Formats: sequence, structure tokens, C-alpha cells
Amino acid sequence: MASAHTQTPEFWVFGYGSLLWKVDFPVEERLVGVVKGYTRRFWQASIDHRGTPEHPGRVVTLIPASPEEDVLGIAYRAPLVDVDRVIAHLNNREKGGYEKFQVLFHPLQAGMSPFNVDIYVGRHDNPFFVLNEDLEVTAQRIATAKGPSGTNAEYFFQLMASLRNLDQSHKDLYLEALEAAIIKIQLAKGPPHEP
Repeated sequence: MASAHTQTPEFWVFGYGSLLWKVDFPVEERLVGVVKGYTRRFWQASIDHRGTPEHPGRVVTLIPASPEEDVLGIAYRAPLVDVDRVIAHLNNREKGGYEKFQVLFHPLQAGMSPFNVDIYVGRHDNPFFVLNEDLEVTAQRIATAKGPSGTNAEYFFQLMASLRNLDQSHKDLYLEALEAAIIKIQLAKGPPHEP
């Protein structure tokens, strides 16, 4: 859809990771929904936000999957006057192996038709992509990594809380198994020691 006086197209972006709780750009509208044919995985190494070059963390990306699978998230519409600035901001924020393309978004709100949204996904050929990483290895990384934006565990648990707040009936068996593995590692470490 375009504005009659500017011919600038609307800009919608789909958040499925940190964009669920850290929306640091102007938003005019938000819709909860799913993107079909993908699954969420912690297969993107993070050396700039939730890890370091010496101890990379893991952040979420999307992987093509069967048409029956879907990823729950939020589509955000930026105000027309801010579109260029928002795109530039997101391109910088999602650097480090992510690329932007369009997918079909299915709003959960009754009576709404699917529409195209932009999405940032880790490319399989980027140096930070860790395809098919063992769940226990991923859990260990998330439980122990820390970067300039905070601990990797904080990122993970904020994602889980955000998803549960959106729709508690929407299950993700991978994330639930990863959560159990991370908690097990944290419990084995015991409480943090004060210096």
C-alpha cells in the first residue's frame, strides 16, 4: 500500500528475536502473527552483542522448514516519514551475517489477510552461521557467553518470556528443549559467587 501523496511504500518488519522486546525505532502499528515455512534456531554466532570473538554467544535466526511449521513473532510498521531512517538503523543493528528479504506474514487477528513483511535472517554462507549445532553445545554457549549487550542467557530468557506473553498456546519444542538444557547447566554451576 502506498500513500497517495508520497508514493512511499509502507515498511513492515517481522521481529522474531530481540525485536520482540527491544524495539528501538519508531512504530506506528504492531501485529502478532506467524511466518510459515520456517523454524527458529540459535545457529547464529554473536561476537558483537551476546558474546566475544574469544567466546561467541548464540542468537536466533530462521531456517527454512516444512510449510506446516511456523514462527511466532510481531510485525512492526514504521511511520512513513521514518522509513529510510528505520531501514538504515535495522541494517546496522542486524549486521554480522544477516540479510533482509520479504516473506508472507499471517496476522493472528481474525479477519486480516496475509501480507509481505521484511525479515532479517542469518545467511547460511556467513562466517557466523553454525548449522545443525548440537543442542547441548548451543545450551553451553548460551549459558556462559557474555558480550557488550549483556549475557547470552538474558537474551534467551527475554525471548522465551516475550513469546509466552504473545501466545502461550504456541509451542516450540526446540526452544523448550534448549531452555531445559540451559537451566540444567545453570543449576549445575550453582549460585554466582560474590567477589
